[in-house]
Amino acid sequence: MRDRDSTSAAVSRGRLLILLAAVCWSTSGLLLKSPPLRALPDVDRGPVVACYRSLFAAACLLPLVSWRTARVRLRMMPMVACFAAMNLLFVSSMAYTTAAVAIFMQYTATAWAFVFGAVFLKERVSRGNLLALSMALIGIVWIVWRHWSGSRLFGVGLALGSGMTYGGVIVALRGLRDEDPAWLIALNHAASGLVLLPWVIARGPAPTTGQWLLLAVLGVFQMGLPYLLFAKAVQTVSAQEASLLSLPEAILNPLWVWLVWGESNSIATWIGGGFILAGLGLRFALFRAARG
Repeated sequence: MRDRDSTSAAVSRGRLLILLAAVCWSTSGLLLKSPPLRALPDVDRGPVVACYRSLFAAACLLPLVSWRTARVRLRMMPMVACFAAMNLLFVSSMAYTTAAVAIFMQYTATAWAFVFGAVFLKERVSRGNLLALSMALIGIVWIVWRHWSGSRLFGVGLALGSGMTYGGVIVALRGLRDEDPAWLIALNHAASGLVLLPWVIARGPAPTTGQWLLLAVLGVFQMGLPYLLFAKAVQTVSAQEASLLSLPEAILNPLWVWLVWGESNSIATWIGGGFILAGLGLRFALFRAARG
């Protein structure tokens, strides 16, 4: 009985950590749409921001790594590759479409995480998670359909790619749950930044003082620390549930951008967001009650 209570408490803490990480992640649009970063050329903004925010995140996480247990294993490579691709694709998509469209398209990751978790980790797909997934996909498809236009097609494609690779990150972290979370997240960010660094130095514009400050905030508070919380959480929370619990980011992200920078979104965005939150709420209200 005591072991069961301890496990339940650990899962509850993991859920809270994911929700906190989602709130921190949701500030990406607020920062990326800020005038200093929007001053960067569209074609350069994605690689420059993705590179430097990753390096700032790695710098803040490295002191937290338990170096006695840190190791590089071949099975970490898919995680690193997915993370680097996700980082670049998502930041780049923000330059070509609205924060709402970019973030909701990235959250097709819920579907990819379910599929990857079932295939590679042999996780059971529960009825509650299927309900939440179905409603989330209805909301996402609704938003994409209402916002689809030729001028935003490229941004939509980039965001879709970020969604698939984000699903890969979720499942990879779950599969590596026995490793030091700080090491995994620091490795992801360091590799993501270092891969882009030669290109950025060769042709990317040098950031101004204000841009450096925003890049540091992006790296430390919007990327590094939230991913550490998430990596700790998936040690006890399944990949399917983790992907669902992080969905509030998709609602808060365009909300912050609208409140601060006035980037308007149609009612379709909020209808779609309502489907996503309703699915998440029903999954925990109805199916948790049924288990009880």
